[in-house]
Amino acid sequence: MAKKKYKKNKTYVNSPPTGIQVVFREFMKDKLALFSLVGLIVVIVGVFIWAFFFIDQEQLMRVSLRDKFAEPGDKFLLGADEGGKDIIGQIIVGAKNSLLIAISITIITGIFGVVVGLVCGYFGGWIDNMFMRIIDFFITVPSLMLIIVFVTVVPKYSVMAFVLIMSLFLWTGTARLIRSKALSESKRDYIQASKTLGTNDFVIIVRELLPNLSSIIIVELTLNFAGNVGIETGLSYLGFGLPMSTPSLGTLVSNANNPLVLQQYWWVWLPASLFILIMMLGINYVGQALRRSADARQRLG
Repeated sequence: MAKKKYKKNKTYVNSPPTGIQVVFREFMKDKLALFSLVGLIVVIVGVFIWAFFFIDQEQLMRVSLRDKFAEPGDKFLLGADEGGKDIIGQIIVGAKNSLLIAISITIITGIFGVVVGLVCGYFGGWIDNMFMRIIDFFITVPSLMLIIVFVTVVPKYSVMAFVLIMSLFLWTGTARLIRSKALSESKRDYIQASKTLGTNDFVIIVRELLPNLSSIIIVELTLNFAGNVGIETGLSYLGFGLPMSTPSLGTLVSNANNPLVLQQYWWVWLPASLFILIMMLGINYVGQALRRSADARQRLG
């Protein structure tokens, strides 16, 4: 018969693993997700340090016809484009811009979507009906086309304007997901008990409801981050993203639309394409591991 361990009249009881422990265990089982996580951290930190401290954007975007389509070599590690601008420098600055835009959009839409979802799911009634009709409207309209229209209409738009325009249409998915989870969670016994005890609604939402939805929120924001990177690069590829004077990964990839560049000057578009592919795969592998962690945490209670 196993002996019970006591210390100062306190019995040690096996408690369920915390959320951090579940996430750590899942990443240790999935080596590809762990490698992707480490690689993403290294790439993101390296990109920001390199872009902010070692690259002068004005010098980078200066046209030099002497170096037009310079091949990869000593002067340009990954070659130069049609304007003689360094490709690797544009990739670094473009990645920094894409990551900053994606992080900003993810934070703005995440905060607004989570707040709306929690309020709708917890209170229900006319508040839920009002916001759901607004969300239904945003979902039914072609958001991508409206983003293009807004970008075209706004004269000399900046990066901040671009972020706000995209955030205006990309918060609804998070709000719907959190609202559906909050609706089921708000009917649980611990929420009803807190209401019976007269606990303030704000305290219940922040201290009890929100922590129990933290796993699904982390997964949702991670996947949204990958999607926001893809949307920004896709719009820049189509010519409706960042201004032409601002380096962008999508702008570099769009150079492949020129058959001459596609066939003879592969270094202008291929490195940026591979960078986008690897980064998106890494984010998706990390997101899948987080999703499995959230599912495991829910099973364990």
